[in-house]
Amino acid sequence: MGHTPIRVLLVDDQTLVREGLASLLSASDEFEVIGQAADGHEALRLFTEHAPDVSVVDLRMTPMDGVELTQHMRGVRPDARIMLLTTYDTDDEIYRGLSAGAFGYVLKDVDSLALMTAIRAVHAGKKSISPEVARKLADNVASAHLTARQQGVLECLAQGKSNLEIAKTLFISEGTVKAHVKAILYKLGARDRTQAITIAFKRGMVKAL
Repeated sequence: MGHTPIRVLLVDDQTLVREGLASLLSASDEFEVIGQAADGHEALRLFTEHAPDVSVVDLRMTPMDGVELTQHMRGVRPDARIMLLTTYDTDDEIYRGLSAGAFGYVLKDVDSLALMTAIRAVHAGKKSISPEVARKLADNVASAHLTARQQGVLECLAQGKSNLEIAKTLFISEGTVKAHVKAILYKLGARDRTQAITIAFKRGMVKAL
């Protein structure tokens, strides 16, 4: 008896990349490319129509990027298996992609074997993250862990409160607030409050008002 191929939807706004992936996967009887899309809207249509086993989605697209598309796909099917494929491995991109519900995060410079292995893992419901990305994520999580008090200060910063206002809200001294802000900037790798708040929003550490 033959096995049932993994049905894959490819989403990338670069035609050469998309067609190259399709050619690579189609060369193996283990995969079946059931559709290709150059943008998020077309991808959603194909996703809804064909219900692929795995969707391989480019992170950087316009007007709907890979993270937004992932959110929409999981809104249609909460159990959707989505793998983000990208040339980017910045901290914020990693957090955004995984927080949106992607099962995999693979850089475009992986070899064909690694890509196929990642698709198999995602199809099986396992997380598949490139080693380089995993290392960065682990280092970042370790360094960005905030204490309960620092988290409280961060939330106040996100609300636009001054040091004095934060001190009054949390019943601590203004000097203590300054120390916490300094620690927060260091842990998030931010140069100032504005960047710290932006990073916190992207990582889901604070919620938008």
